[in-house]
Amino acid sequence: MKVGQKPQKYGFLLLPEFSMLAFSSAIETLYMANWVSGKELYRFCTIGKNTKDVLSNSGTLSVAQYLANDAPNDLDAVFVCGSSPVTQSDDPTMESWLKRMSSKGVSLGGICTGSHLLAKAGLLDGYRATIHWWSISNLRDDFPKTIVSNHLFEVDRDRYTCSGGTAAMDMMLFLIGKEHGMELASSISEQFVCERIRTHEDPQRIPLQARIGTGQPKLVEAVQLMEANIREPLSSDDIAYHVGVSRRHLERLFKQSLDTVPSRYYLGIRLKHARQLITQTDRSILEIGQECGFTSAPHFSTTYKGFFDVTPREERKLLSETIKSGEPVDRKKRQLWKKNTVVL
Repeated sequence: MKVGQKPQKYGFLLLPEFSMLAFSSAIETLYMANWVSGKELYRFCTIGKNTKDVLSNSGTLSVAQYLANDAPNDLDAVFVCGSSPVTQSDDPTMESWLKRMSSKGVSLGGICTGSHLLAKAGLLDGYRATIHWWSISNLRDDFPKTIVSNHLFEVDRDRYTCSGGTAAMDMMLFLIGKEHGMELASSISEQFVCERIRTHEDPQRIPLQARIGTGQPKLVEAVQLMEANIREPLSSDDIAYHVGVSRRHLERLFKQSLDTVPSRYYLGIRLKHARQLITQTDRSILEIGQECGFTSAPHFSTTYKGFFDVTPREERKLLSETIKSGEPVDRKKRQLWKKNTVVL
């Protein structure tokens, strides 16, 4: 730290249902920068939207130090810790507040799905940005002026965005290394028992081969074909032809490695994509069904219910009721657990 250099001051805006892991990964990295260096390189505070009591997506209660309108006026950056999953409802008050921060020269960041609120406010127009992989396609579709990547994090001028989870630590290590040198960043990484610092170009998702737990290259090719052809599904014969095996051999690979048949695995990929669109977009059920390769709404609804035990409309209604109530889906279960817990 240069003589006379002031600590960087970061504010973390905690939206309801924010990811505790992503938030903790960010602030713990800043804390460790101070601890390892023996200097106050960073100061940070937490900010609530309209209440200081903010629940994370796991139900952990955090008490913010400030409300947005009372936040310190000398912040160098504000990071939006987004809800998980992303909230689609409008938030004009927060959008206006973030615009005011930007007009004052405050850098802005998005952690996990925080990028969505920044993009909605027009604050990512012309910037490279990223978001959790679950929401990447939606961010691209809804905000064409934002240059959306699938990288672990993006630092573009005064905009810092990351995909969430431990990627928040990688982004902070990058910013620390840029400001104070990679030797300090490496020392912090060692303190966290993290064997390497990932770069912004690292992919968000683990390689498909590791994800499906197999070393069979033909099986990996088959799954890649399935994931690339959701709107117009391929037949098992087509997939077998493209990967260069017989249909019987393809079925044997799926049974041995994934304990299922190709058609069932493929259906799961399509329906999970449909669920993502139902919970994170306002597209019609019919449009989503067509996007996922179903030719009729009744067929889509019946198949969806057989897989998830709820119809697409019931899924969306449940989500809408949850958002209106302000409680996460499993809140009642957690409260019931508390009631039944006996203190010994």
